[in-house]
Amino acid sequence: MKKTVFILSLLIHTVAYSQEKSNSQVKEKQIEGVIITKTKKAVEQKADRTIFDFSEQPQLNNGNVLEGIKKLPGLVSTDIAGMMYQGKILDVYLNGRPLNITSNELNSFLEGMPANSVDRIEVITQPGAEFPATSGGAIMNIITNKNANKYLTATYSGNYSFTNYDKFRSRTSNSLNLNARNKYFGWQLNIGQNYRESMMNTMQDILLNTNSDRIGRGYFAKSGITFDLGQDRLLLNYDIYHNNNDNYASSKGLADILTQRNPDIYKEIDFTALDASRSNNLRQEAVVTYQKRFTDKSQKLDFQFGYTRSNNKFSQDNIFRQGIFTQSNENYFFPGQKDILNNKSDMRVANFKIDYSQPIKILDGGKVSFGGLYERQDFDTESKGLTNLEYQRQTASTYLEFQAKLKKFDFTLGARAENYDISGITRVDSAGTILQDKLIPFKKFKLFPNASVQYNLMNQVYLAANYNKKISLPSISALNPNNVIFSGPNTQINGNPNLQPTIFDNYEIKVSAFDYAFIGYSVSSAKNQVAQIVKKEGKNLFNEQVNISNMKIHNFNIGLPVPFMIFSKPMSEIMKFDFNPDKINFMYLYAGYQKHEIDNVNNKGFWIFNVMTQLILPKEIKLTANYSYLTPKAGYFYFTAEKPFNNSFDITLTKKFMSNRLTVSVFANDIFNGQVMQVRSNPPSGEAVVLRSKYNTRNFGLSINYKIPTRNKLAKEDPNILNQTKKEENGSVIQQVQ
Repeated sequence: MKKTVFILSLLIHTVAYSQEKSNSQVKEKQIEGVIITKTKKAVEQKADRTIFDFSEQPQLNNGNVLEGIKKLPGLVSTDIAGMMYQGKILDVYLNGRPLNITSNELNSFLEGMPANSVDRIEVITQPGAEFPATSGGAIMNIITNKNANKYLTATYSGNYSFTNYDKFRSRTSNSLNLNARNKYFGWQLNIGQNYRESMMNTMQDILLNTNSDRIGRGYFAKSGITFDLGQDRLLLNYDIYHNNNDNYASSKGLADILTQRNPDIYKEIDFTALDASRSNNLRQEAVVTYQKRFTDKSQKLDFQFGYTRSNNKFSQDNIFRQGIFTQSNENYFFPGQKDILNNKSDMRVANFKIDYSQPIKILDGGKVSFGGLYERQDFDTESKGLTNLEYQRQTASTYLEFQAKLKKFDFTLGARAENYDISGITRVDSAGTILQDKLIPFKKFKLFPNASVQYNLMNQVYLAANYNKKISLPSISALNPNNVIFSGPNTQINGNPNLQPTIFDNYEIKVSAFDYAFIGYSVSSAKNQVAQIVKKEGKNLFNEQVNISNMKIHNFNIGLPVPFMIFSKPMSEIMKFDFNPDKINFMYLYAGYQKHEIDNVNNKGFWIFNVMTQLILPKEIKLTANYSYLTPKAGYFYFTAEKPFNNSFDITLTKKFMSNRLTVSVFANDIFNGQVMQVRSNPPSGEAVVLRSKYNTRNFGLSINYKIPTRNKLAKEDPNILNQTKKEENGSVIQQVQ
């Protein structure tokens, strides 16, 4: 047994080390027009983050961003409780800036982004002091940046897929990336659109069954200009995202209908209904960044000002509602009503931040970083002309962090101080009476420490221990009293404007080897965790957002690469380190165990499994298979999974043509149609509810990517300028978010 373990360890060491070696050529070598470039890694394990490359993985970038995210090993994404990675609640960022949205708005936004517009996704599991304390448990940073070349270059990406459940539905996406530079400035423009038809069936106990036919349309444009001012740089960015969605829902169920007033008399009906809803979202972002550089390349000073505005409109019309009174068998008919829901929201966020870093003489060498951030957020919601929420938040923060080395140890010690001033007014229209009240104010100054130590066990094998305290402010989606996507005769869905922030204490210990292999354990202790509750009272369904006073999330996870050459090649040949991992057959295994501890709720833990396999077929055709599974009968916040959240098998075939400029992929997602969500709620009060939702996740399609060559094959590559917020230090690139 010991020999087996030793051999497996040695093989993993060998493959991973060779992967690192093949990727160690950072600088391009130009020899008679031939350019040798760095090969990207599919997955990289860093001390504080995991990096997933989208640009070179067709199995991830052949649909929309949400579909690609759900395939990442260790990530759980559900409609009922948002996103978690390795047991940590995720705060979602786009190009280094928080989206400030969750729940249904987040899903719609990510569905509206083509996955082939994403370069990579960084999941920052241990945000340091330079990151806002409001990052909560972890950060998922979606990076859409592209590199700019001298002379005009262009890359086109297109995708088509279809589903065929009750009827044939199509999905298309197209994007074009343009890059150019002259002696005065460089510019980039990335534009794209997508059209998607989809189906969703939902069941909420015996009270409501809904079949929805959805049409989504999305457009985006990302632009950037950079000016070189000596050693310094000025970057200007403007992005715009627009989504326009239609939804047609046929429903049936049981409901109590008010038939008489004074006294109020309700009668039960068995009903059917048809509703139509529309949503329109426009998001605009503008950023100005000035990067001051010094003779010492590791000394940096950055100034950045950003402004974001997001407008959302949602309306629902009831076409008709009819049925039979169950006690008397009399017919019931309601001719319909326009604007059952007519909601609007307006979010405005402005911020200014400063970051400075320089090396210092401490132990065997180190670095000090400090900076500050001021942010103002305003969020207003409106329902049928009534402004029912006015929310304001001001945050002022500063941080100081030290990094040092001592022989085989790396140390990080820092702290972030943040001052919050949250206030607002809520108004509720109840029985014709407008009730106005102030939000529970949150005016506090808090200190958030962080510390980590990493020990180099051997070359590229590390043992790390981390701690940080963070805070998560309630999302504007959860605060929004109009957070409703469907209104029926028996549904009560509302946001909660009085939610309080969540305080996290995050602990982690982890062993990582050669970027790919790792094993770790983490625990997050949360106070006032925001959670969703679904309950039933009589014939009414209630969907609410509440604070959990205390809870803990335990997570154990392991990732392991297995090259198939161990079954066909002798150890002496493997030890030569002369193979390209992009050209070999291998399997990547991931397993994670997660348990949610909540007072008065007996939650069982669940396992997450992910298997990704790469096979090189004849004619250099690459086959990638991905299988994800999450065990059922386990607790997830206030829900118990009756069926696995994840249960899908995907296959992608990829072939490159024209000297790798043209990439063609054909794919099939959720081949066995096993992706379904079915849970039973565990509310603290009220009756439990069985919830089920099924999307048309089984789809088939074609994806192409064509890189139009530059007129000069030796054109020098410029750094990213689309929303760049990077720190470049000693040859490494670390994404810094605000």
